[in-house]
Amino acid sequence: MNYRSLAVAAVAAWVFDSVYGFLVFGLTLQSEFARYPGVFRPFESVNAMLPLMFASSLVGTLLVAYIFAKGRERREGWVEGLRFGIVLASFELFAISIPTYAIYNIGRRLAVETAVAGFVDVVIIGVVLGAIYKPLAAPAAKAVGV
Repeated sequence: MNYRSLAVAAVAAWVFDSVYGFLVFGLTLQSEFARYPGVFRPFESVNAMLPLMFASSLVGTLLVAYIFAKGRERREGWVEGLRFGIVLASFELFAISIPTYAIYNIGRRLAVETAVAGFVDVVIIGVVLGAIYKPLAAPAAKAVGV
């Protein structure tokens, strides 16, 4: 495994995720979150916890990059990342997003908007990882004399 390339890909995906999260969840969906003050922290309280959120997100992205590198199917580039992103986003949708809607007292609109935004986010993270991560070259096979 090429750990340097893995780290670069993970940091790039984390930067994308941080910007995407701010634009989509922090700005675009902010008014929808505000409709549920008993469920979500106010924007100002979330801002105070950004260091924790960013640190946690970085560790999570490093782990996702590691899973990506271990599960590659020898295809190269963003197409492999797209495949990975769709699989991981599907897991997130069915294991996290839908159960979250069932558990938390939120409206269907917010549930759908956050599920779609999360799905798109994870697919693009996969594409970023696939586009940037380069595995180590396999050692050349030695010719065997007879």
